[in-house]
Amino acid sequence: MEEINRNDFEKIYLVTGTVISSEEFLKAKKPAYILKIDFGKDIGIKKSSAQITDLYEPEELIGKQIIAVVNFPGKQIGPIMSECLVTGFEQDDGSVVLAVPERKVENGLRLS
Repeated sequence: MEEINRNDFEKIYLVTGTVISSEEFLKAKKPAYILKIDFGKDIGIKKSSAQITDLYEPEELIGKQIIAVVNFPGKQIGPIMSECLVTGFEQDDGSVVLAVPERKVENGLRLS
């Protein structure tokens, strides 16, 4: 594991957002969902492809608050441009548990 300094960490913009839509990403190479996430008035709504199909159904993600990186450049994934990186913890079996705030907070708050 490479060590980073505080300045490196401060470059990563990890913020809270609420999933407002979720659908199966049928054209993805690996099973995934297309999420639209509301990050509040300053950041707005961003789209992401998320490989979280093992533990989550699309409908249960609606209204769920998540933590995502919003300052990476967009990444073309098949026919969609992924605009943020939804964070989670990959388990030994490859499934991903979403990283979420312990309590509901305002969308767009930065992890510090």
